Amino acid sequence: MSTLLPALFDYNAWANADLFNKLESIDREKHQSELQRALKLISHYYVVSRIFSGHLQGVPHGFLSDNLERTPMLNELSMAVTTSDQWYLDYVSAATPPMLSETVAFTFTDGDKGYMTREEMLAHVVLHGGYHRGEVGRILWQLAIAPPWDTFAVYLHQCYPARRLQGEQRDMADR
Repeated sequence: MSTLLPALFDYNAWANADLFNKLESIDREKHQSELQRALKLISHYYVVSRIFSGHLQGVPHGFLSDNLERTPMLNELSMAVTTSDQWYLDYVSAATPPMLSETVAFTFTDGDKGYMTREEMLAHVVLHGGYHRGEVGRILWQLAIAPPWDTFAVYLHQCYPARRLQGEQRDMADR
């Protein structure tokens, strides 16, 4: 199997953890509404990840909409997202190419029908989370808080610093 999906889900977990660490720095009394808005966005992409987990497993996901009725507290949501991230890391580590190419028919929470390969569903989960982390980043900017540097390239070079050395070695060889 390609190493891209496991790397993307490792990145996704890294980015989520980094975002929750940054959200801990928000003054909860002064910026209660902004924090609530950020948590609602994260809750949404968390629920969507759980919905797609159900689709991938072929089991009912139990959600009637793409968000929770009550937005969880920061620590509660952080634990839930971490658990979901681990589920996906385990799933992609066990996935085989034939399994990833299987198509799955499912129903969205609004009643529309869906039909995607498992690999497409996995890509959707990562991309969807990244989109909404970007929205949370905009909220942080509005509070004059620098958001996490949430890019795949930053993840690769922070988690695998030897990559920078490999690039430097190639530059030296080219001279």
